[in-house]
Amino acid sequence: MKENHFNRFEFQDFINETIEKLGFHQPTEIQEKMIPLVLKGESAIGQSQTGTGKTLAYVLPILEKIRPERQEVQAVIAAPTRELATQIYQQIVKFTEQNPSIMAKLYVGGTDKQRTIDKLKIQPHIVVGTPGRIYDLINDQALFIHTGSILVVDEADMMLDMGFIEDVDRMASRMPENLQMLVFSATIPEKLRPFLKKYMENPKVIEIEPKRKSAENLVHYLLPSRHRNKKELVHDALIAYNPYLAIVFTNTKKMAEEVANFLNEKGLKVGRVHGDLPPRERKKMMKQIQELEFQYIVATDLASRGIDIEGVSHVINYELPSDLDFYIHRVGRTARAGYDGMALTIYDLSDEVLLNRLEKMGIQFKNVDLKNGEFIELDDRNRRKTRVRQEDETDKMVKSIIQKPKKVKPGYKKKMQTEIDKVKKRQRRLNQKKK
Repeated sequence: MKENHFNRFEFQDFINETIEKLGFHQPTEIQEKMIPLVLKGESAIGQSQTGTGKTLAYVLPILEKIRPERQEVQAVIAAPTRELATQIYQQIVKFTEQNPSIMAKLYVGGTDKQRTIDKLKIQPHIVVGTPGRIYDLINDQALFIHTGSILVVDEADMMLDMGFIEDVDRMASRMPENLQMLVFSATIPEKLRPFLKKYMENPKVIEIEPKRKSAENLVHYLLPSRHRNKKELVHDALIAYNPYLAIVFTNTKKMAEEVANFLNEKGLKVGRVHGDLPPRERKKMMKQIQELEFQYIVATDLASRGIDIEGVSHVINYELPSDLDFYIHRVGRTARAGYDGMALTIYDLSDEVLLNRLEKMGIQFKNVDLKNGEFIELDDRNRRKTRVRQEDETDKMVKSIIQKPKKVKPGYKKKMQTEIDKVKKRQRRLNQKKK
């Protein structure tokens, strides 16, 4: 029987039994470093990419610290999207099923608020939800978080981008002065620092460097658009791949709708995930996606971080995000749990700067084109630039070797050019041999 390394944290039996049942044996790096700090009651910032196991890094010690006999809020977990909040809640439920005396509740928009208020006559031990809905319930004097000693802010940089940090600030101000705050974020933007400074005095910072910028079993492909219709290219790529499950990423909700509608018109059954979907429709869509009703999904970056969609075999970037961290998040949806994955980026000449930056970040691209429904390999897109640069350098070198005579005779220019061509030919042969 495999040794379980979670045992050294000395969790209660119901936690250990659930960990065993879920098949976890070895804590991830962030769990290894974060769990002891949370158990000690220290505030901490966990800086790590998606897929590092950070949810359990705070869920497990929080469950350990809950005192079921005190029927009051003891921990609040805030997430920027309904989907992420739901996923966190579902993780907690796996453990509370083994110990029903601990009550966790999910509060997100798109649900019947009055019904929620009616049920809050009994306060939960753990509150999970989106900042807007949690703060609404506090304001309505239905939810009392002043008794909670732990506040978790998940995906804090995303909270900032989506304008929720003010609601989180209002929540934190209602909680005890000696609040234990746990903040998790892929990046720590400068604009987030005043908020952190306000509530966290000398927090421990746990920074987890990604082992690689992207998974080892993920192949990155580049497809030049070459003034072709990009929607047609996406359609043809999806047909050529015939994926188990593919996500096509766009930068805006409007473009996501355009691409999804185009693919639907072409006869593909397409799911869509973006911020403009009404809550009920979004919930239904996520259920359909999880039940594998779609082979193709069109999404904005909301899905690259806030949602865990299992079984994604292909990711297609209809356009590159200007924030390249989102490229990493997008392609991180595939090649998970040891499976292979493919990421295809359709690019224009205007994307060269972003592609160069990705290459400097360690992403290695293979260049392909799509002709007659088949992918064909292309030479490195930088090859022509390299050749032009080499020819410029060769010209300079040749001119320095072949000196201009003091007295110029008729036909000099023609002879000079012949000599230059000979030297360039020799130089090209040498370069070819080196390759």
